[in-house]
Amino acid sequence: MSGPGKKVVDVAFKASKNIDWEGMAKLLVSDEARKEFATLRRTFDEVNSTLQTKFSQEPEPIDWEYYRKGIGSRLVDMYKEAYEIEVIIFIMLVIRFGWNFEGFTITNVIYSSIAGVEIPKFVDTVTPQYKPKFDALLVELKEAEEKSLKESERLEKEIAEVQELKQKISTMTADEYFEKHPELKKKFDDEIRNDYWGY
Repeated sequence: MSGPGKKVVDVAFKASKNIDWEGMAKLLVSDEARKEFATLRRTFDEVNSTLQTKFSQEPEPIDWEYYRKGIGSRLVDMYKEAYEIEVIIFIMLVIRFGWNFEGFTITNVIYSSIAGVEIPKFVDTVTPQYKPKFDALLVELKEAEEKSLKESERLEKEIAEVQELKQKISTMTADEYFEKHPELKKKFDDEIRNDYWGY
């Protein structure tokens, strides 16, 4: 393996070789401290092993030409330059500070590596065109909602009346029915008065 990944793994491996585990173990007095120390060493060895295996492999190189065809060369070139600067800065930080990055974050490293890249400010020309239409639709929606709620309320009352009528229909008299539906009584009275029998 070669390149930035190899350098990072090499730095970590060299740092682990400089640790005097036996010397530190001799300084421990209690059994509990020895157990904790053994756990620390085992964890350190696992992390180091992971670095040696998983991160020691060279990542696949980025196919910049593929992205140039799809996105455009200007933008891809900016990203390529920022990527290369970021890798260099990361390696320099690892070599200088080891794995102790107090005060540094990857975000800070990325921002500092692409500080010279200018991104044009986005000018929104679409929202002003559609905002009035959207507001009008919201008003229509609110009116439709209110109308729907009123209609639902009316239908619930009608359902309740029909269910009540269904329960009382076997014992209800004509007078009781006409009392609830005076318009039907008036219609029948008018038909009788006008001698209209439906034929």
